[in-house]
Amino acid sequence: MKLKVLFLLLLTGFCLTGLLYLGYISGWINPYSQAVTPWLAPIVWEGTFDPKLIDSIYKKQNITVATTVFALGKYTVFLKDFLESAERYYFVGFRVHYYVFTDHPEQVPYVKLGKERKLTVMTVESSNRWQEMTLRRMERVEKLIKSRLVKEADYVFSLDVDTKFYGRWGAETLGNLIGVIHPGYYLTRREQFPYERRPESQAFIPYSEGDYYYCGAVLGGKVKDVYEVAKTCREQLDIDAAKSIEAAWQEESHLNKYLLYNKPSKLLSPEYMWQDLVPQANRVKIIRFSQVIKNYADVRPNP
Repeated sequence: MKLKVLFLLLLTGFCLTGLLYLGYISGWINPYSQAVTPWLAPIVWEGTFDPKLIDSIYKKQNITVATTVFALGKYTVFLKDFLESAERYYFVGFRVHYYVFTDHPEQVPYVKLGKERKLTVMTVESSNRWQEMTLRRMERVEKLIKSRLVKEADYVFSLDVDTKFYGRWGAETLGNLIGVIHPGYYLTRREQFPYERRPESQAFIPYSEGDYYYCGAVLGGKVKDVYEVAKTCREQLDIDAAKSIEAAWQEESHLNKYLLYNKPSKLLSPEYMWQDLVPQANRVKIIRFSQVIKNYADVRPNP
């Protein structure tokens, strides 16, 4: 009972001061067997929270959750499933504002939205490289927050559009700064993480460092905290670009660098970012959000 109360306090952002930082020297943190990180941030798995209780706590705060998705080029084909499944599972009962960035506004499908939920189309220029589409996301999130979200929202999530919700995604995911453990590396030693390893890049992380490998498909947290992530990553991306350097996994590499030195206040387990082409693991009791199967040659403008 005491452990459940402690975890609930962590989930809702309670700050535990005066506790000893739990260091580690093994080079491997195993989220498979952990409910908290070495810095005492909760890791959200099925069974670690009471959905009704945590939703009731946040609903009293009358929050707005802004959600950005980027559907450029042929990626508009994923919008319908993304939005329809989000309306079924994503922050149900909360005020949600979707911001859809696209170069084909005429292809944004009509999807009936629930009460206090709305969608705004943000028209942007096209790109001939999918890497460029990815690299520009931080810049666009930064500008949107600065121009609008500081006044319009409390929390913001930026989610990949080639995805679909299969289960509840609610207030248990809220926090100052959220990191999502990558489904491909949640049982991998940090020496094997696909970090950017070239010292010339601003995203460089040495083999001796690392906590988790975070998925770039999800970025979230309080508006001001996500703004700092987006701004810093955009600045680092610009420095690399000036030297003709492109990090190994574009913005995901820079996000991992940021979260290594600016610890997330909460981590979401791979339940919150799975991949449809991968069989469900025994530890993963429920798949809530997943990347859909696709032929990249059909949707990307370049290899």
